[in-house]
Amino acid sequence: MTPVPLFAGSRVREAVSPARALDVVREAFVSHAAGAWTMPPKVYVTNYPAGDFRAMPALGGGHALLKWVTSFPGNPARGLPTVTGVVLLSNAETGELEAVLDAASVTALRTGAAAVLAAETLGRADARTAAVVGAGVNGAAAAATFVARGRDVALWDVDGERVRRVADELGATVAGSLAEALGADVLVTVTPGHELLLADGALQPGQHVSLMGADGPGKAEIAAAELARTHVFCDDWEQASHGGELAALVDAGLIGEADVTRLGDVLNGEASGRAGDHEITAFDSTGLAIQDLAIAIAAYGRIGELDLPTVDL
Repeated sequence: MTPVPLFAGSRVREAVSPARALDVVREAFVSHAAGAWTMPPKVYVTNYPAGDFRAMPALGGGHALLKWVTSFPGNPARGLPTVTGVVLLSNAETGELEAVLDAASVTALRTGAAAVLAAETLGRADARTAAVVGAGVNGAAAAATFVARGRDVALWDVDGERVRRVADELGATVAGSLAEALGADVLVTVTPGHELLLADGALQPGQHVSLMGADGPGKAEIAAAELARTHVFCDDWEQASHGGELAALVDAGLIGEADVTRLGDVLNGEASGRAGDHEITAFDSTGLAIQDLAIAIAAYGRIGELDLPTVDL
C-alpha cells in the first residue's frame, strides 16, 4: 500500500495563498484555452430542491484530477457547510493517486481567484471601488483575493453579523447598503442564485460584474435582459450555456457561442476584452475543473514543507 497525503481545508489554505491562487488559476485558463489542459463539462447528479452533487475531471500539468463536490444551499440553517467533498489528484503518467484534498477549500480559493482575475482583466483601468455581495465561504475568498491584490473592497450580505465578522477578519469594509455594493466599479456576486440581484437597468456604464453564484441549472443572479445588454465573457461555453447565467439567453435564442468570449482567450491574447470605458462587462462563471487542478497542483507542490497526515491506499 502507498501512503497518500491528506490535505484538510486548513492545510490547503496554508499551502496556497489567495495571491498564489490567482496566479495559478490565470495559468490554468491560458493552458485550457491553448488546449494543453483538458476537461469535459461537469456532471450534475441532482436532488433538487435540496441540492446537487457534481463530478469534475481534468487533465493537465502532468496530473489528473477528479473533484466530487456538493452544493446544498440549505445546509447553513442545519449548521452544515454548503459545499463538501474531496479532490483526488493523480499522476497522469502512472495513474497513481498522489493526494486527497478538501474540496470546499479548493473551491473557495479558485472561486475567489477567478472572480478577481476576471474583474482585473475586464474592469476599467481606472476602476476605484470594488464590492463583493455574499459573505459566505466563497464570497469571503473573493474578498480575501481583492485584499491580497492590494485593493480595498466592501462586503454586503443578508446576514449582518456574518458580514461584519468576515470584513473584520479580512481587513475589508461593510457596504452601507446592497444598492451601494451593487454600484461598485467592479462587482462580484457570490450568492445561492435563487433570487435576482441585478434587475433590468441595474448596471451602469463602465461597470464590471463577476457572476459567481449561478453555477447550475435554474440559478440566476442577473435578469436575462440585463445580461443581454452587457459584453459577455464566460469561463467555458459548454458549461455556461447549459448551467450558467447564459443558459436562459441561449434557450431563448438570444445569444450564441460567437457572441460570448472565453476569459482564457482574452488572457492569452487571442480575443479582445473590454472595448471601452463605457462598456458594461459581465463574467459568467460556472467553475472549472482545470481551476481546481491548478490549486491542487500548487498545494501538492508544497508537501515537502508541510507535516501532513497520510492514508494507506
